[in-house]
Amino acid sequence: MALPAILNNTLTLPVIGSPLFIISNPDLVIAQCKAGIVGSFPALNARPESALDKWLQRITDELDRHNQENPDSPAAPYAVNQIVHGSNGRLEHDLEMCVKYQVPIVITSLGAKEIVNEAVHSYGGITLHDIINNRFAKKAIEKGADGLIAVASGAGGHAGGQSPFALIQEIREWFDGPLICSGAIATGDAVLAAQAMGADLAYIGSAFIATTEANAEQDYKQAIVDCGADDIIYSNLFTGIHGNYLRPSIENAGLDPNNLPVSDPSAMNFGSGGGSDAKAWKDIWGSGQGIGAVKHIGTTADYVAKLKLEYNAAKQRVLSA
Repeated sequence: MALPAILNNTLTLPVIGSPLFIISNPDLVIAQCKAGIVGSFPALNARPESALDKWLQRITDELDRHNQENPDSPAAPYAVNQIVHGSNGRLEHDLEMCVKYQVPIVITSLGAKEIVNEAVHSYGGITLHDIINNRFAKKAIEKGADGLIAVASGAGGHAGGQSPFALIQEIREWFDGPLICSGAIATGDAVLAAQAMGADLAYIGSAFIATTEANAEQDYKQAIVDCGADDIIYSNLFTGIHGNYLRPSIENAGLDPNNLPVSDPSAMNFGSGGGSDAKAWKDIWGSGQGIGAVKHIGTTADYVAKLKLEYNAAKQRVLSA
């Protein structure tokens, strides 16, 4: 399985920190990259749109400074997530910013467009596309994506319904390029398991909500610590697309998690849903099923260090079995 140099030679752990809507900010991205994993954020998190220029300038400058001061342990590259869906009126502007700063990795979601891939390729960047099934995976590669992020069952936020074992296996029958596995990954053991089933890298999101750098309110961070897989509700009510959400936040919005209505997928939105004033993802908190492994709120550096220890221990355990 071939990986481009930017993913093969620059990481101290085969992990991408997934872009968390509202939550991922320059503080979190910079901390992730300095810790040796890909840090990422949705372009839409920078508001107003003019803020994206400042965010990219800051990330670029701080990572460059880190690399000059630490030539033996340079930072990992960073990524920007672009929502390609037609409802995103900022796509053209945000893509221009990515070209301006030559963002190393662009993660595309909710649609695949050749024009986005071409723009990123124009300066030597790579694109990774979110998919939830094999059909969408093939379409993304046909349209020029360099790699795929297989968003399987149990992933936080917008997630698919297929087992990662099935999804990764089907994609690997025809695709030998960069493949990232997303879905309830929160430990170093799970990172190794993702590689064992055929993925190159693991995609971790929800666990980073419970870090000091994350732009999440304290109650949200504590809920990540306190809750487990049984507290995750899969619903399309809040945005029109199926996603995983924390039960306590749904209850706090005055809704019954066990009796949520079904939304019309054609009415996709990122605001309120179901007749409630609660907004996804501000009030209705997204989360994957892997949060049972998160035991406390801490720094990004400490969490990544824990992942590395677990990952190496898991490799040794498998080798000695």
